[in-house]
Amino acid sequence: MIYSMTGFAVTSTELETGYLSLELRSVNSRYLDLVVRMPDEMRALEPAIRETISARASRGKIECRINFSSRAANNSGAQLNQALLQQLAKWNNEIQVTLPNAQTLSVADVLRWNGILESNATPADKLNEIIITQLNQLVIEFSASRAREGEKLKEFLLQRVVQIEALRIAVAPHIPAAIANYEGKMRARLREALGSDDDERVRQEITLYASKIDVDEELSRLQGHLTEIQRILAKGGAVGKRLDFLMQELNREANTLGSKSVDAEVSRTAMEMKVLIEQMREQIQNLE
Repeated sequence: MIYSMTGFAVTSTELETGYLSLELRSVNSRYLDLVVRMPDEMRALEPAIRETISARASRGKIECRINFSSRAANNSGAQLNQALLQQLAKWNNEIQVTLPNAQTLSVADVLRWNGILESNATPADKLNEIIITQLNQLVIEFSASRAREGEKLKEFLLQRVVQIEALRIAVAPHIPAAIANYEGKMRARLREALGSDDDERVRQEITLYASKIDVDEELSRLQGHLTEIQRILAKGGAVGKRLDFLMQELNREANTLGSKSVDAEVSRTAMEMKVLIEQMREQIQNLE
């Protein structure tokens, strides 16, 4: 399987005490860049969350969002924590004895005190267990979305490989034709200048010319690189960096093909190859 670095998945769960939502989204990145956004009271879960996600993704900028909206604030059944209330009253009295001018606690101050209201909220350990369970399921869906996108990219790349190979095959006959054309011009020039053909001189010039425009090695290497791309795509896994390297090699051969060209068709072919290679390179940036 080939994975894109672009993916999205979201899930939500309705609990008796609130609403839990988890979201995963990612874009391309050179490395694995994982950002976890969650309430501070859940931070103890972050190592487990990172481990769960990184087990299924090796590259990409991934953002994980976890939100929990508690019903406690709107729960008419909420009660005061009597033990904490007594403690606050005791502290307030002690402060007043020591600092008579100190401002006493107001009702609003007391109600804002962390833990003063008791409700039937889900215990922290139970909520954490639910979050991890939901995250495991979400990561599977997230990986599936990246895999679907990866398959689309794979098909796109294979289509370009076929197009480049067709161009490679089509351009090969142009080289012998260019050499034959040059030979004819050389013989005509010699007849015009000397009144006869100098076969030895023609052979030397043709040999030199052929060596300058010979692109057999370039075409052979192009074929080898295209075959390797197909092999890598068939094998799957983390292919992005290897394919990116092969794009550099393909581009190098296409440039050499263009620089050696003495034929308009060969020049056009080299340009079309470079366009297709650039299209592939842009899409490969999204592959894991």
